[in-house]
Amino acid sequence: MNSLWLVIVKRLGLGIVTLIAVSIIIFVAIEMLPGDIAQIILGQSATPETVAVFRQELGLDRPALTRYLDWAGGMLRGDFGTALASKRDVSELIQSRIFNTLFLAAYAALISIPLAISLGLLAALYRGSVLDRAVNIISLSSVSMPEFLLAYILVFLLAQTGFFPTMSDLTPTMSFQEKLYVTFLPALTLTLVITAHMMRMTRAAIVNLLASAYIEMAELKGLSRTRIILMHAFPNALAPIINVVAINLAYLITGVVVVEVVFVYPGLGQLLVDSVSKRDVVVVQVASLIFAVAYILFNLLADIFSTLSNPRLRHPK
Repeated sequence: MNSLWLVIVKRLGLGIVTLIAVSIIIFVAIEMLPGDIAQIILGQSATPETVAVFRQELGLDRPALTRYLDWAGGMLRGDFGTALASKRDVSELIQSRIFNTLFLAAYAALISIPLAISLGLLAALYRGSVLDRAVNIISLSSVSMPEFLLAYILVFLLAQTGFFPTMSDLTPTMSFQEKLYVTFLPALTLTLVITAHMMRMTRAAIVNLLASAYIEMAELKGLSRTRIILMHAFPNALAPIINVVAINLAYLITGVVVVEVVFVYPGLGQLLVDSVSKRDVVVVQVASLIFAVAYILFNLLADIFSTLSNPRLRHPK
């Protein structure tokens, strides 16, 4: 177990270093945006004296390194700052938005993960059959289609006919069943996008193991193909499956921007787009960093669980 804990500690350290690097990239990228933020917020009619005073209030007259250290220190303390557009506390703005994004991601994950693994196992079990070919064709079509196009197709097929609303406008007074109904179309869009990746990885991992010596031995013993795949191949294919599931879970949180915009879903992605249009850099920085944290965290969990699923690392000689 000592070597396992060493691997986990190394992954944690690498995750922290990656997060620091990403925070620097986010800050520098926003600093490189064209135009004067203070001038854009105040408008073209603002006088140079007003712009100078506003820049001082925002702290833009200080060196970039000082502002980055202040911003990073505030994030560590939980102080996200004040939004430039609404003058509200950023933590208050993102609180409900994060919950909505996590709700949508969990909704899509609960549908897509069991569906993808089941389809991958069935495709491997009936490799070369009509089912296998049909699943592969559907998955390739889903992967090749842009998210916004898939979302608009679902809106045309299911929303224009009146089955589901075209806009997923959540309100605090909604019941859980109403939220599931209102968010079904964006959840279905995300499900169709990520199911294909997980299904194909599950199928590929199982098919690669079917040529192994211990699988051939199990076949010679007369075990059924279903038992061989479920009891012998699937447990040994967990590492790549866990990796692709974790990566797609990270995508569910970080890649929902397009889907949220199409369905006007009040999530963190929609807030990010609105803040970019208003040049509210404080909110943009916080939202971008939250997405980065989520992606790094899920990749870190994927490494850890993949390590735990490997008996050679759990029980080193």
